[in-house]
Amino acid sequence: MKNRDLIDKLNKEHCLTRDEWVQIFATWDQYDLQYAARLAQCIALERFGRRIFFRGIVEFTNVCRNDCYYCGIRAGNPNVARYRLDEEDILACCADGYTHGFRTFVLQGGEDPYYDKDRMCGIVRAISEKYPDCAVTLSIGELDRDYYQALYDAGASRYLLRHETADPAHYRALHPEKQTLENRLRCLRDLKEIGFQTGCGIMIGTPCESPETLAADMIFMGEFKPEMVGLGPFIPHHDTPFRDEPAGSVDLTILVIALCRIMLPDALIPSTTALGTAESDGRQRGVLAGCNVVMPNLSPMSVRKKYMLYDGKAGTDMSAEAGIRILREQMEEIGYEVVVSRGDFEKRS
Repeated sequence: MKNRDLIDKLNKEHCLTRDEWVQIFATWDQYDLQYAARLAQCIALERFGRRIFFRGIVEFTNVCRNDCYYCGIRAGNPNVARYRLDEEDILACCADGYTHGFRTFVLQGGEDPYYDKDRMCGIVRAISEKYPDCAVTLSIGELDRDYYQALYDAGASRYLLRHETADPAHYRALHPEKQTLENRLRCLRDLKEIGFQTGCGIMIGTPCESPETLAADMIFMGEFKPEMVGLGPFIPHHDTPFRDEPAGSVDLTILVIALCRIMLPDALIPSTTALGTAESDGRQRGVLAGCNVVMPNLSPMSVRKKYMLYDGKAGTDMSAEAGIRILREQMEEIGYEVVVSRGDFEKRS
């Protein structure tokens, strides 16, 4: 069966076999990419129109207990100037974002033990009470189920936790031994069971990735059915063990985005900062392949360059106001509109 036929099958059945996924990732060409992207864009237009939702990211700590081999703020990097924002700082970021139309705030940070359950729940509760018309999204890593439940009860409704890879051997190649795929997947199951709109996802082009590992990722996401999917190219950081590895392919990233939109037609899929870093029109290409979310940065300018997960990260020298203005212009150039909305997940199919 040709790849185009497999893409049509995916559109009809929303799943493929392992061998079919491997075939696509082992043999795809530009024609397949263009076909998948056009189909994915049509699906997104049917469900969301030309509306793009935006979320404001607050990178509130770059302290992390983990040592992931790909990450610039890994615990083992002695060259990072560490910082933490307190509740007042975070609320100030939200206030700035609210005036510019943000109705979702994403609190993102390393796995920092300083933000224990009481402190983090207090921050979430303060945002929820001050901005009851806004959604609070968290991206703070692997926690126990009781902690997740407390965050949900405090007012957080969404949680982003990329699974990174669904292949155990690949996971071991990307992380120290103490970090396990088993626990990562346990966290995702807990989040979904508690009631969070749950996001998983991968970096495309990480070391040791293969058509087989990508096939495992697609099968996992198809079965898990996340409400959100985070996808972006791997970009190396100079202070990590992967400093000399090549960056991930933007074209392959766009293909994975398109295939995810076809497989998960209702999902919220951001066109990521990494995509915009890898190519100047990367975010636009993402939207034209089915993305329906963009995530500008609301973090204070004083800490932007300290939260450097990978080299060359876009937007570190741009204010929140300038960031949303440029994103609006980029979306308007391709016929889309950034809208003021919480942009909650809705099951349509």
